[in-house]
Amino acid sequence: MPPARPRVLYVTDLAYPARGRRYGDEDVFLTSRLREHLDLALCHPRDAVALMDGFDAVVVRNSGPVLAYRDAYDAFRERATATGTPVYNPLTGRGDMAGKRYLLDLTAADRPVIPTVDRPEDLHRLPAAERYVVKPRLGADSMGLRVVPAGEVRDHVDGDVLVQPHIDFVYEVSFYFVDHDFQYALHAPRPERRWELEPYEPSGDDLDFARGFIDWNTLDHGIQRVDACRAPDGGLLLVELEDLNPYLSLDALDDTGREAFVSAMTASLRRFLHAA
Repeated sequence: MPPARPRVLYVTDLAYPARGRRYGDEDVFLTSRLREHLDLALCHPRDAVALMDGFDAVVVRNSGPVLAYRDAYDAFRERATATGTPVYNPLTGRGDMAGKRYLLDLTAADRPVIPTVDRPEDLHRLPAAERYVVKPRLGADSMGLRVVPAGEVRDHVDGDVLVQPHIDFVYEVSFYFVDHDFQYALHAPRPERRWELEPYEPSGDDLDFARGFIDWNTLDHGIQRVDACRAPDGGLLLVELEDLNPYLSLDALDDTGREAFVSAMTASLRRFLHAA
């Protein structure tokens, strides 16, 4: 008899109302291709704990910001850790998966990141700016993000937020990796239209920048997106390291690019399941 195919629970919120993106379409496409290699079932993140014991592994994809279901996510992590259920991406990520504390750590380490602090007494460490960005430690998809004048920023620092200078960047660019392998890059040439993405050909320095954060994160398996902005001086600064459920913007790729990504993800999942 042929060997049994792995049974995978694929966690996604197909109805999440993302601005400028269609989460559901992306996961419908990906699962239609992954079904050629795996036995798959889809579920909402709030249902993962109740269903996960019947599967060999859990794949977390476009499940939306954790703030919307924090209790369910914490229960999922506890259950997966207690049972040893393999989760892709592994739950050991040091980026957005663990909150945005890493922005403070990277700032302290003098890495190329938008300078970030979380205490009123540290505001002087930030570059002077007319406006500042204030965002929740556990935020995502711009939930709770505010831009406040310099004279008001101290009033918003309450221990649960991060503060950064507002940078008038040239454009944003994202680098997409499977395991430690670069796949493609996309950029938004018009800053006011973040999700109108176009293919981007990275330079060697660009890739060195992005790989530096992938190496820092030490995830052996999984999909990661390095979001950066091109600062006025021409350098790149990290905006976020998305290692929980990065939207992939596969609709911005041509057919060849999408097929290449599916092949890379399939190979990664096979290695991950074999190792697990």
